[in-house]
Amino acid sequence: MVAYTSKWFRALRPAQWLKNGIVPAAYVFAWRDPSQSAHVQGWLPLASEAVAVLSFCCASSGVYLLNDLRDVAADRAHPLKRLRPLAAGEIAAGTARVAAAGLLAAGLAASLALPRAFTAVLGGYILLQFVYTFGLKRIPYVDVFVIATGFVLRAVAGATALTVRISPWLLLCTFLLALFLALCKRRHEKILLEDAGARHREALAGYDLSLLDMQIGITAAATLVCYAIYTLAPETVQRFGTSRLGLTIPFVVFGLFRYLELVYRHDEGGRPEKVMLSDKILIATVACYALTAFAVFLTL
Repeated sequence: MVAYTSKWFRALRPAQWLKNGIVPAAYVFAWRDPSQSAHVQGWLPLASEAVAVLSFCCASSGVYLLNDLRDVAADRAHPLKRLRPLAAGEIAAGTARVAAAGLLAAGLAASLALPRAFTAVLGGYILLQFVYTFGLKRIPYVDVFVIATGFVLRAVAGATALTVRISPWLLLCTFLLALFLALCKRRHEKILLEDAGARHREALAGYDLSLLDMQIGITAAATLVCYAIYTLAPETVQRFGTSRLGLTIPFVVFGLFRYLELVYRHDEGGRPEKVMLSDKILIATVACYALTAFAVFLTL
């Protein structure tokens, strides 16, 4: 029974649910925005965000199963992904199809408790992932842009669940950061798989390592600039009544620098969620960022 539960636990990739942490971002920022705070009063908005996160967790796990079904042959040739339950033959393909359909249906069913706009965004996310799994993931650069768009949809979904607005700057920061992480992952795969990379992921043949290095640097810099502009922009200062959000900028700079160190000096980056959950320095940086932001909001 334990082994049965363990293989399904691994197949659903719960560590990947960390990506859905972007969904409640709209709640956090609306909480301290006088023009939006009325939408987040009481327990109901918090419950709505919880349902929104649950919907995305179900949908994303369903998509991961479909992805593993589609790539089972390629995964068996990968030094790490061959250990996934489907690639290792621990879960039958037919059972995985039923589970994927059930998870996608559960995610959409849960979304019906929220505004229709949220259901529409979740449906768009699922459709995008279908197209990605069965086609777009094989096109260089289009694949990483689709991944980054998925993060933006998560952020938009969190706002639609509460019918609040979200800053375009914040959406742009989300897109750039997700693009940065995706490019780092492609770099890791390119080095790990070397000439055999194209057999595992067709898109890798279209990536050049030196170009990836430049693109990673560009997106890291763009992320920093975008976030700095967001925190100090007149619109942000007016919404939150303070320019002290700029105090969080050093933690964003340090966090990106640390991630780059892990990618270039320690050959990490293949699994961003694992890095985020295991690197003590990154965890401490995120904690300091959160405490600083909380202290800024608390003193308003």
